Amino acid sequence: MEKEGVHYFFIPEREFIERRDRGEFLEWAQVHGNLYGTPRKIVDGLLAEGKDVILEIDVQGAAEVKSVMPDARLIFIEAPSMQILEQRLRKRSTEREDVQARRISDAYDELRKKGSFDGVVVNVEVEQAVKEVLALMDSR
Repeated sequence: MEKEGVHYFFIPEREFIERRDRGEFLEWAQVHGNLYGTPRKIVDGLLAEGKDVILEIDVQGAAEVKSVMPDARLIFIEAPSMQILEQRLRKRSTEREDVQARRISDAYDELRKKGSFDGVVVNVEVEQAVKEVLALMDSR
């Protein structure tokens, strides 16, 4: 289960913009009408400890990370089909219908960019997808 302060940090938009303008994010983007970013300090600290860092980010964020960290390995994770992606989004019931429609539309754009990633994993079954991601990470 995802938890505030562990997996995500929700901050007011004004604070986000101030932190963005100070360069505190490794990457940031406006996605589906919301602002998202990865705190640079946290990632740098984990890397300095010799740990691998996995970021769950969109294609915009991945391009930003690659531009500042050329050795980053980018793995595109996709649903088996757009129909299944849509079913998964609707089953979650975490967003309004208009937001779900926007996410589906954005997914078509993102799929066109998967060729710029270092690997692609089709998420048919979560445990197998995790194994494939780990194998791609180990294949450096």
